[in-house]
Amino acid sequence: MKSFVKLNYVKIPAKEMFEKSEAFERLMKKRRTVRTFSDKPVNIDVIKNCVRAASYAPSGANKQPWHFVIVGNKEIKKKIRIAAEKEEREFYSGRAPESWLKDLEPFGTNENKEFLETAPYLIVVFEEKYKTLNGKVVKNYYTKESVGIATGILITALHFSNLVTLTHTPSPMNFLNEILNRPSNEKPFLIVVAGYPATNAEVPDITKKEFNEIATIFV
Repeated sequence: MKSFVKLNYVKIPAKEMFEKSEAFERLMKKRRTVRTFSDKPVNIDVIKNCVRAASYAPSGANKQPWHFVIVGNKEIKKKIRIAAEKEEREFYSGRAPESWLKDLEPFGTNENKEFLETAPYLIVVFEEKYKTLNGKVVKNYYTKESVGIATGILITALHFSNLVTLTHTPSPMNFLNEILNRPSNEKPFLIVVAGYPATNAEVPDITKKEFNEIATIFV
């Protein structure tokens, strides 16, 4: 049965619209992936607000096929680090093709994932492939696309809140279901590490592609 409500949309002047878009672009230009975190505490309500913002993302048939597990507990973070580093050691010592490792060289990554314990919060994002209702399997649609959009909003919200982030994707990630007691219909999507940067934090000196390399316009 269809149910609709009127869209609450307030139009703003074109000049203000442009200024807002320009200000947002400047803000996002400052976003950087950080690998060295401070252990300084972060207000849990800030993290919760950012997760709520992510939950407003569009999704296939409004199924909202995501679950966010916020981990601040030190013992659980340690378990995640131990399991993740086990997978990473296998990745760096033989599983990864030489070309992949070469591409990673400029970023100084390795199997040591200290940030998984140091950062105040890990937000583990799960992709809900399907639901089980009254004993029946109910399919979710476009789950990867939906969860990807929600994760992008989450990272943006954290950056907007003056925190730094790192996206971490150990492979495979099934250990996260076990450690975090998540059901089999949920698949780990990635870990968002969130907090303040370490005082000595450095980031790779990289550039982004020019606009005309990443966009095509037809007018």
